Formats: sequence, C-alpha cells, structure tokens
Amino acid sequence: MSIAVLTAIAALAAVLGLVLLVGRLVRFSGRLPRPGGGRLAVTEVLALDASRRLRLVRCDGREVLLLTGGPADLVVGWVGWVGGGRGRRPLPPAPSREGRGGLSWPLPSP
Repeated sequence: MSIAVLTAIAALAAVLGLVLLVGRLVRFSGRLPRPGGGRLAVTEVLALDASRRLRLVRCDGREVLLLTGGPADLVVGWVGWVGGGRGRRPLPPAPSREGRGGLSWPLPSP
C-alpha cells in the first residue's frame, strides 16, 4: 500500500473517532432527548433573575412547577395532567384568598 492510502485511512479513522466521541459527550451532557420519550422531561424554563429559574416539568403524564436556584429548591405545585387526563381524578380546587392568613383551601362538602 502506498503512503497516500495509509494517510487517507488514518484520517478517516480519526474523523470517525472524533464524531463518536462528540456524540457520546453530547448524549451524556443531556443535550439530546432520550429515545422513547422517557418518564421525565423539562417542558419550559423561565429565568426569574440571575440565579432563580421557574421550571415546568412533566413527570408520568403530570406537570409540576418547580422554583430552583434559590437557597432551597421549591415545588410550587402540580399543574395538571398532560393529554386530558382521561380516567384520572381531578386536581383539588385552587386556593382562595379568603379566610385567616390570606390563603386557605376550601373544605370539600361531605
């Protein structure tokens, strides 16, 4: 074999190796979605300030609102079912501004 053919084969192997390496780095960094959808996905992110983010996360067909980046991460609340939620129980009613302390949950009727 000539030197030109060996150089071409070595260059091809180097390029393929770099492509595979970059592909693995991107996959493990979380930049690509997982095949099959997965059970957990970040739907939206809203930057509130330099450190805090409001994140809407889908988990097992439900959506939860998370506040991250402050002194402690906080679950703001469950938003609801994705896709209509057929056959699932409804969410509790939204908190009212009446009652002592400003916020109180309405009691269900018996």
